Amino acid sequence: MDWRPYITTDPNILAGKPIVCGTRLPVDFVLGLLAAGWSESQVTENYPQVTPEVLHAVYGFAAEVLAEETFYPLRRRAG
Repeated sequence: MDWRPYITTDPNILAGKPIVCGTRLPVDFVLGLLAAGWSESQVTENYPQVTPEVLHAVYGFAAEVLAEETFYPLRRRAG
């Protein structure tokens, strides 16, 4: 899915963080709700501007950003 119609950045809104178009909802906030255990329907019910299409765009955006990053293994410290 092309996320670009649903997600934007604006340096004047939340210091340029990626947000859902037409809102002040940052993408990381929406992902955080899902990571905290909210269902997709809970998100769309509590934030009506977040439609199922917007959720798919959020997933697509996250997937693209992660695909462009380089990750390095972290060593666990003995505790």
